[in-house]
Amino acid sequence: MKIKTSSLLILLCVLLNHSLPAQEILKEYIQLGIENNLVLKEKNISTKHSILALKDAKSYFLPAIDFGASYNLATGGRTIDFPVGDLLNNVYSTLNELTQSRQFPQLENVSENFLPNNFYDARIRVSMPLINPDLSYQKDIREKQVQVSEYDLAIYKATLIQDIKLAYFDYCTAHTAIDVIKSSKELVAQNLRDTQSLLESGSGLPASVLRAESEVENINALMIEAENRQKNAGYYLNFLLNRPLETELVFEEQTLDWKVIRSLTQEELLSSRPELLQLATLYSIKEIQLKSSQNFWIPRLNTFADLGSQAFNFEFSSQNTAYLFFGLNLSIPIFQGNRNRIQIQRSQLGLENIAIQQNLTENKLILDLKLAKNQLRTSEATYRSAEKKTESSGTYLRLVNRGFKEGTNSLIEFIDARNQYTQAELQKTITAYALLKAQATLERQLLTDTY
Repeated sequence: MKIKTSSLLILLCVLLNHSLPAQEILKEYIQLGIENNLVLKEKNISTKHSILALKDAKSYFLPAIDFGASYNLATGGRTIDFPVGDLLNNVYSTLNELTQSRQFPQLENVSENFLPNNFYDARIRVSMPLINPDLSYQKDIREKQVQVSEYDLAIYKATLIQDIKLAYFDYCTAHTAIDVIKSSKELVAQNLRDTQSLLESGSGLPASVLRAESEVENINALMIEAENRQKNAGYYLNFLLNRPLETELVFEEQTLDWKVIRSLTQEELLSSRPELLQLATLYSIKEIQLKSSQNFWIPRLNTFADLGSQAFNFEFSSQNTAYLFFGLNLSIPIFQGNRNRIQIQRSQLGLENIAIQQNLTENKLILDLKLAKNQLRTSEATYRSAEKKTESSGTYLRLVNRGFKEGTNSLIEFIDARNQYTQAELQKTITAYALLKAQATLERQLLTDTY
């Protein structure tokens, strides 16, 4: 029994202190999340929409070519009378008498309908703006909106990476805790068997058996709790990766890079945060809108040219029905019910609102950064304390175990020492991953992702 107990303790120490592998699985999960996450895909689509809107704004600077046609059938309506016969018939009669001929026929009076009947008009129109500052402003705004969408994408991507890290660290914490509890469970089960044997041989006490059974139930409860935590962390991680929730995850023990941790606590730069850059871009958009409102008085000048044909009864002749028509359109605002002044005031309020948001966001980012740094320092101190506690409890367990073998320490003392060591190892595992989570949070604040 003593040999088995010592072997299990050695196995437990080896399990918790073996060399750590490279952190490749987490990198794969982060890449998988970037490729598959539904919210990230949605934001990618929004960015593509912004790019298409920019292309649409640029297209208004190019000539537009349209084909148009109309065909009319009409009867009735207003008419205009032309007394051509009354005006010319007497003259034509006199001329016929003088020339002794019929060269000048008699004419009928004409009544022309205002509505054209059986009449078509087909044309190709080329139009192009010559002076229109609104088009330039819209193009500039669309360019800024593309940047806003890209910053929004970067913000969510950074948050997604952080969430994947935290979820995986929670999964690893539970997984490692399960390994520790399994090893402890073997020790407790062995102690229960040994205690029952001592009781059966008459050298043990019933109270010792009850205590051993209680320890077994306690370990079982810890195991169930750790397994549920592992499942919940796995569900959330698979959700972020857009995979079935029951998809099996690969455990990979994570290392603590003290060099990276030290460098993070020294970093202070916030100007590259996409949240601030996004607000700065929104401020630029409001400035463009204000400038556009203030330049309402600038004339708008457009030009167009029509190449077409119009005639009755679908006749076509390059000489008689074809036509070329050119024109200019000029628009100068004079009075529009003070709508332009109202728009200027609205744009100025928008600028003030963005300025307030910039100030608030910057203050919040500074606060979050300081809190994240303090949390990292606290987690580091807690891990150092747990590490020392594990060393001391391990030494204490070895002394009690030796005394238990020699008969100088009781079973209760051995169980207490084992519990202290198990709790210390669990606490060390929890604090190690808490430190990794604090590091991931600070990396998110500084956008210095090491993956």
